[in-house]
Amino acid sequence: MVGPAHAPSPSASKLPRTALLSPRVGARTLHADPQSSPPVPLSGFLGDLMLDSLLKAGRDAAVAEAPPYVAGHWGGSGPASTRTGPYLRHVVSRTSTATGDEISRALAWARPSARTVAGLAPALRADVLDRASRAASAHREGLARLLALELGKPVKDGLGEIDRVADTFAVCAAEARHIGGETLPVAGWARGVGNTAFTYRAPAGVALAITPFNAPANLLAHKLGASFAAGNTTLVKAPPQAPASTAAIVALLLESGMPPQGVQLLHGGGEVGAVLCAADEVAVISFTGSAETGRAVARAAGAKRLVLELGGNAATIVCEDADIGQAAKECARTGYSNSGQSCVSVQRVYVHRSRYATFLDAFTAAVDTLKVGDPLDPATDVGSMVDEEAAERVVRWSAEAAASGARVLRGGTRDGATAAPTVVADPAPDSSVVVHEVFGALVAVLPYDDFSAVIDLCNASRYGLQAGLFTRDLGRVVTAWRELETGALIVGGTSNHRLDHVPFGGVKDSGFGRETPRSMIDDYTVVKTLMLRGLSVWGDTTSIDGESTE
Repeated sequence: MVGPAHAPSPSASKLPRTALLSPRVGARTLHADPQSSPPVPLSGFLGDLMLDSLLKAGRDAAVAEAPPYVAGHWGGSGPASTRTGPYLRHVVSRTSTATGDEISRALAWARPSARTVAGLAPALRADVLDRASRAASAHREGLARLLALELGKPVKDGLGEIDRVADTFAVCAAEARHIGGETLPVAGWARGVGNTAFTYRAPAGVALAITPFNAPANLLAHKLGASFAAGNTTLVKAPPQAPASTAAIVALLLESGMPPQGVQLLHGGGEVGAVLCAADEVAVISFTGSAETGRAVARAAGAKRLVLELGGNAATIVCEDADIGQAAKECARTGYSNSGQSCVSVQRVYVHRSRYATFLDAFTAAVDTLKVGDPLDPATDVGSMVDEEAAERVVRWSAEAAASGARVLRGGTRDGATAAPTVVADPAPDSSVVVHEVFGALVAVLPYDDFSAVIDLCNASRYGLQAGLFTRDLGRVVTAWRELETGALIVGGTSNHRLDHVPFGGVKDSGFGRETPRSMIDDYTVVKTLMLRGLSVWGDTTSIDGESTE
């Protein structure tokens, strides 16, 4: 058994953070209704205990115990599962895989919990998310250390991710305060005269969030934060590679006052995810991961609402009028951050032939300045990949490209799960480094001659998430924005750039839907219409001087 099996009694001395919210006259307080919802444990107290435990394990380099959180209790009885840190090469976290009984219990708890969360005032949801934003900032170093231990992510990248968690929760809080509806202009048509119609956005009910390993904290903040802002309860299926990092974000939200009905956390692989996707209790699914797994999610989901953020093979174009030094430095920085394990990481760089040699010199020089090694070292730029298999993919694909005539200018080697930043110049158009998503520390650089032709080269990929463009020509910017088959174009930067309050998502095999709090709240809610027949706030005269509008 992992973690405590039971919540503390209601007599525990520490009050939940929800008690810090001052009730206003006429406001209802959250309470346990034995007929309609499960009992309410002290979620803030539990969140404090679990978060402190996880962060302490990270500080002491001890094994972090990351149990599931089901029906208001931390603890699980399923088979033990451990995570070996890819850089340290020893066990850094431990959890338990969800059993069938635990999944059933989570689903049974979710249905009445959805009614409880839907009944929370938007102001209360927003206050919880605002506190979570501040808590993320307060615990940024400890959370970044967990990411480094479990994933090999450099602590500087981890700090950046946690800063984004704080921003994401703050944006979700702001959006929670603006969820509304509209009065429909039904009286503008003759058949609508004498009637009034309204809409509002109602919570969907039970949401399922399936998160990936590469940015487990911020992507969970997007999914869970927006879902709670919308008034849903959320089932979280954690990535097996980051159980402690995921549990820490859940615990942080509980510490910040999210009621236990707001979230449940389950651990396990694809089998657990498949059962949850197919469950009748689930109304909407948000998944981030590979295109292949995304298709499996869609098959299991049936008619459920889906948001799929899938793979990428992102391209960046460097035109002849670009600042080559700036472009080279940006491509190096964003091509190897998080060891290239991002769906928008720079994988293909197309450089105008007239500047190609100059760019390669500047790019390799920039790559040479990157510090590779211990992710806990604040100076490290490139840490480990998620596991040795992922690092071996970089080595194998670069060797295959070289066998087909490409030049491997840097890297092509690994030390355990740490892949050296790899630069592959002039790969064949059908090589894996061009066609497939490497999701690793490898950047392919290719020349081009004509702008319309390079647009076609970028679009040849089955993916279409984001692209980057370096040029001073506004006409090219407009052409690329119109013609590139991607969800976004980044001008003056590479494909690897995201603002968390701006719509993010792709086309083709990169999925559908947009992950930004406002867009996700639309996905997490349903439009409900109220029609008042024979009662109108509008004028109902239908004729002037005997001349009818009928």
